[in-house]
Amino acid sequence: MKSHWWAMLLRSPRLGPGPLVGLVVILSFCALWLSVPTSSRLSLGTLSLGSGIAAVALMATAALLAARWPWVESFLGGLDRVYAAHKWLGIWALVLACVHFAFKSGHPDWQVLSIVELPSAATRLLRQLSFLALMLIVLLALNRNIPYRVWRWWHKLSGPLFLVVVAHWLSFRSPIVLASPAGVWLAVVSALGVLAAGYKLLLYPFLARHAEYRLVEVSSNGSAVYLQLVPVARAIPFAAGQFAFVSFKHEGLREPHPYTIASAAGADGAIAFMVRSLGDYTARLVQQAQPGLLAEVYAPFGRFQRQADGRQEIWIAGGVGITPFIAWLQDCVEPPAAAVTLFHFTTPGRELPAGIDLAGLCARRGVNLVEVTSGPATPAFREQFAQLVAQAGADRVQINFCGPPGLLEQVRGLMRASGVGEHCLRHELFQFR
Repeated sequence: MKSHWWAMLLRSPRLGPGPLVGLVVILSFCALWLSVPTSSRLSLGTLSLGSGIAAVALMATAALLAARWPWVESFLGGLDRVYAAHKWLGIWALVLACVHFAFKSGHPDWQVLSIVELPSAATRLLRQLSFLALMLIVLLALNRNIPYRVWRWWHKLSGPLFLVVVAHWLSFRSPIVLASPAGVWLAVVSALGVLAAGYKLLLYPFLARHAEYRLVEVSSNGSAVYLQLVPVARAIPFAAGQFAFVSFKHEGLREPHPYTIASAAGADGAIAFMVRSLGDYTARLVQQAQPGLLAEVYAPFGRFQRQADGRQEIWIAGGVGITPFIAWLQDCVEPPAAAVTLFHFTTPGRELPAGIDLAGLCARRGVNLVEVTSGPATPAFREQFAQLVAQAGADRVQINFCGPPGLLEQVRGLMRASGVGEHCLRHELFQFR
């Protein structure tokens, strides 16, 4: 039993958004408390200054996460978790910046100096601009009504705007000197944030793992397409269940978008994606995709890979969330040793493209396919789920989920009703924005 729990711990995300935000905030306040007189540590001035330091550190950490460095992804358990943490880092940075802005950062026992001397008018301007810059970054990041092509270019301003924030803390009169713990902390996180932002803005297209692919086959049903691509020169190694950012070299399709890889890795390096028409860009792609198009593929990302350990596997897919399971099915060389049941939630009229024979794949791999067209509340689904749990035992099931958040909450409720613990659930976050 100990080995089972240890394995589950290793497979889970290593650090979630809440603990990451808390860690950065605690380190920021600890560094400040070590840098100011003991008599002032519990004052409003220290709260204000600590909140400002924490806001800068959170922004720098968000820039670090946005660089898509593989070691960051491994640390947080996948790029989907990185994006979730990135969002909450920005939100809490704005909250703490508001606290910093609301209260005066001062105390009678402090000896204040600025690290970089600027005219007083410039210092005040930087203070106002740093707050406005952070507010603009967070509002742009959270506004889902902005078209992606516009949002993407506006969000590139995050790096230059972070430089304004760094200039503010360097020119602001405070008890912090560079040689103090708070000064060292701010210098290190700011340097890392600027480095990461510069890399993402200027160097990422050249240094990140990517390769050119050619689209060779397109299967469509009008609302979705199954795209099969082959490498032009070299291929990118990947595992079934991971995803990629794809940018087609065609007018109107150049924006890089994330898609789960819908194929297993093969000797020829081919790769496939299923794209459903869900917005302006994907609608254009579904209509305009044709053999011969070239694409830049940045990959691999994500940690949603099959981990068969002999337990009863229950796969649950909602809509386009079927994509990683298609790759898993293709990746199986032989029928699985343990029983696998795939619940496929789909809406009538939104069938899979003709190039995907889901029933045939499941039959060849010995996977029990259950098509659900009436939603998670249907008695047949709930009864079959409960029956699978009862047969295997609540601690002997492994539930793998990919689909919309609403469906995920329904599945969690069904798990609780069946006595299945949260540690039995693996899922990938469905939305990046």
